[in-house]
This record gives sequence, structure tokens and C-alpha cells, in this order.
Amino acid sequence: MRLPKRGEKGFTLIELLIVVAILGVLAAVVIPNVGRFIGAGEEEAAATEFSNVQTAVIALMTDNELASLPNPVAVATSDMGAFPDATSAVTVDKLNDPDGVAYAVGDLDGFILYQHDITADGLGTGLVNYLATDTTKGTYTVDLLGTVDQVSTGY
Repeated sequence: MRLPKRGEKGFTLIELLIVVAILGVLAAVVIPNVGRFIGAGEEEAAATEFSNVQTAVIALMTDNELASLPNPVAVATSDMGAFPDATSAVTVDKLNDPDGVAYAVGDLDGFILYQHDITADGLGTGLVNYLATDTTKGTYTVDLLGTVDQVSTGY
């Protein structure tokens, strides 16, 4: 290799080719692995959401002392403000709150996972969220005993 003369600056062609070759090898190794991680993350997110919904239904049934859901959802939905039972009417299916106080007109209907009216105070102050959001990416159904099925993942 010759010494650069005064005023000469820059890289030689060999140095540039070596750098490009190294970058090419790194790209060939990294890019396929990144694609694999993205797909696995979506599958894990869908499984986690399903687990959260199932756990929330169990918690709702336990809090409200329900052995079975009066009106389970047979049509898949992602609206947790209507899941698993938005139709149980006060004084028909929804008789007493967990403290034994009778529900009355003005209390909210249904046993739902988001904004559930858990106390019979008539003021709507006993609203409980079993899930953090009112909608999910996936769609779900639930049977009479509270077993949740994930119809679509949303990913």
C-alpha cells in the first residue's frame, strides 16, 4: 500500500468493497430473523388477548355469583361493552348485586366486561371494567358456562 500524498483524502476502492460486503452479510442474516419475530409477536398477542377475555369472564361470573350466564353471546363480537351478556334485564335476570341489594329501575342491564354495573345504587357509580378497553382486536363468543371461544384474532 502506498502512503497518501499530501492533500489526498478518502477511501480506496478495496476498503469500500469490504464495507459493502460486510453490510451485505449482516443484512442477509438479520432480515429473515426479523420477519420471523414479527409473526410470533402477533400470535402471542392474540393468545394473550384470548386469555385476558377468558379470565375477565371468570372474574365477572365469580363477582356476580353466577353459575351460568343468563344470555350468552353466540354471535362473535369484539364489543366488550356488550360481552358476554348485555341483555339480562334488571329485576328479571339481574336480581341482586354481590352485596345482596336488589337492582332497581335505573340500574344498568346486563353482565358485561366493560363498564359493568356491579352495585345496585341506581347512580351508576359501581361501574367495573374487567378489561382495559371496550373493544378487542379479536372476536369472541361465550357459552352458557362461561367458556370463551376466539373466532378471529384480528391480526
